[in-house]
Amino acid sequence: MYQHVLVPTDGSDGTRRAIAHALTIANRFDATVHALSVVPKGPLGALENRADATAGARRAVERVEREAARDGVPVRTAVESGVPHEAILEYVDEEGIDMLVMGTQGRTGLDRVLVGSVAERVVRLADVPVVTVRLTDEIEIEDSAEAERLARERAAAEGYAELSLREPPYRTSGTWTVTLESDRGPVAVDVDAVTGAVRIVE
Repeated sequence: MYQHVLVPTDGSDGTRRAIAHALTIANRFDATVHALSVVPKGPLGALENRADATAGARRAVERVEREAARDGVPVRTAVESGVPHEAILEYVDEEGIDMLVMGTQGRTGLDRVLVGSVAERVVRLADVPVVTVRLTDEIEIEDSAEAERLARERAAAEGYAELSLREPPYRTSGTWTVTLESDRGPVAVDVDAVTGAVRIVE
């Protein structure tokens, strides 16, 4: 029934549950998950440095890619530039998407006031089913230092030694990624900001 499931993501905490739903649906129907992040452009675009916005978009789709790989779900990723809802709908048409799964809370503040609700516009204009998922999880680990501490503990428990921070931890879709340097080379550790679960990324 569904062969291609699209989950648009901006890497915000609100996309966490949407990603999980998209992967569950894709797994059920042996479908491919598509992860799309749109870097807004124009006068109503993101109120942040464009290079930072592009790097954040890449991290957002990489998060979906890692979760899909862990679940054994085929995945395709893309980073586009444009008006978010228009880029999403264009991607739906071009890639033959059968279903969209979207979080209803993404970027907030002035950026959202200017751009409006992307999910609302997509729901109104899409020709395919759209599943909207509201963020209900509470983020428990908001401090990068706490995420780093948990990551170091897990890496040490797995036999990694001489640990040092390779790059600053960052949170994407409700998960901290902590990259450490070790006696065995670089090691990436994911720390779930909601549950506190920690795992080494293979």
